[in-house]
Amino acid sequence: MIKTNVLPADTYIVINKSILTEQDRKTIIMLYQPIIGSLSVSLYLTFWSYLDKNELFSLEWTHHHLMTNMGIKLDDLIEAREKLEAVGLLKTYVKKENINNFVYELYSPLTPADFINNPILSTTLYNNVGKKEYEKITSYFKVPRVSLKDYEDITCLFSDVFKVVTKDIDEYEETGYKKKIRRNLNMISKIDLNSILSLLPEDYLNIRSVTKDTKDLIYKLAFIYNLDDDNILEIIRNSVSEKRSIDKKLLRENARHFYEFEHSGKLPHLIYKNQPEYLRKPVGDTSKRAKIIYTFETTSPYAFLASKYKGVRPPKTELNILEYLAVDLELKPGVINVIVDYVLRINDNKLTKNFVVAVASQFKKMGIETVEDAMELAEKEYKKSKKITKTKKVEETKPEWFNKEYNKEKLNDSSKEELDKLLESFR
Repeated sequence: MIKTNVLPADTYIVINKSILTEQDRKTIIMLYQPIIGSLSVSLYLTFWSYLDKNELFSLEWTHHHLMTNMGIKLDDLIEAREKLEAVGLLKTYVKKENINNFVYELYSPLTPADFINNPILSTTLYNNVGKKEYEKITSYFKVPRVSLKDYEDITCLFSDVFKVVTKDIDEYEETGYKKKIRRNLNMISKIDLNSILSLLPEDYLNIRSVTKDTKDLIYKLAFIYNLDDDNILEIIRNSVSEKRSIDKKLLRENARHFYEFEHSGKLPHLIYKNQPEYLRKPVGDTSKRAKIIYTFETTSPYAFLASKYKGVRPPKTELNILEYLAVDLELKPGVINVIVDYVLRINDNKLTKNFVVAVASQFKKMGIETVEDAMELAEKEYKKSKKITKTKKVEETKPEWFNKEYNKEKLNDSSKEELDKLLESFR
């Protein structure tokens, strides 16, 4: 993923890559909005409204105009755009010049049936709205069943009505016509599906029966339920039908049951994997503190915690704490990393849930979203605790980024070596 800074003066045009209908509008509002939020939907509909009367292109606008028109900040605009990209409704291109020019391509939403059959989107919608509301929303898109048991099909065939005759006509190019185009959810998979399938005997599973759609479903299930090769192998093994093929319905159920068993009946939520780009420290600062901030910003909470265990999977209780901070408190990944690092250092390397929640709740109440603000608050709280415990002569280990003066100059060789040692545990 290539990140490019956006300035209000940067220009853009909107291109429609599909055929958009009123049904698409309802699909986006009813199915996508609970996942990506109203701001992202508003951005999509705004782009849509900028198209010409043929719904092909827009005029060239500046991002400042878009911000003014929608009444939002640039950071909120970028986050809304990224969510549209993530769910396949938008693609973004940029031509870098003195004033960058962006191209935003609009894509159709999935059909309601494809959306509901997508394990990532349907599971996230279910979690965000609850069972009762989910059933109400999905029932809206169901086609009522009418029994035709006592009826006879008398529909004409094409050949019943038309016949073919020979006629000279000019050849024409069958390209360039408008059509429905949808984007798939793109993600980097951490499982090796070919290796997994090779472990299953041919007399148990017919590998040739594993279609592209089935593989795509497996990749999506592995992503949303955070499954590794061993988990997927066991789930596939339990989802093979008598015909030696994978039963996709059973595959979904087994993956869901596995996750619910591992997480005490809870279902997964989609959250930012690491610190959003718009909340990161601008590049250019080469100080030691800036490098530590960069580590917090670009490392996922899971990877950061795993680094404390030298790459071994952390205990389930501690992973549940990360999930609570990300899902329930909705803290940003970089902020979670600071909290974890802070608590481990002042709490004798123990990640106790009650203690972590107490610290995290304060960060949440104060609206902390950036790593820099989180580090400053942690330093401030550490100083307070030192004053309280001074008479007790309790010696505490504080993070190495506490109370230090850092210059902005390039590091010398000895400083680089020291920094490498410091960051070694984060890798």
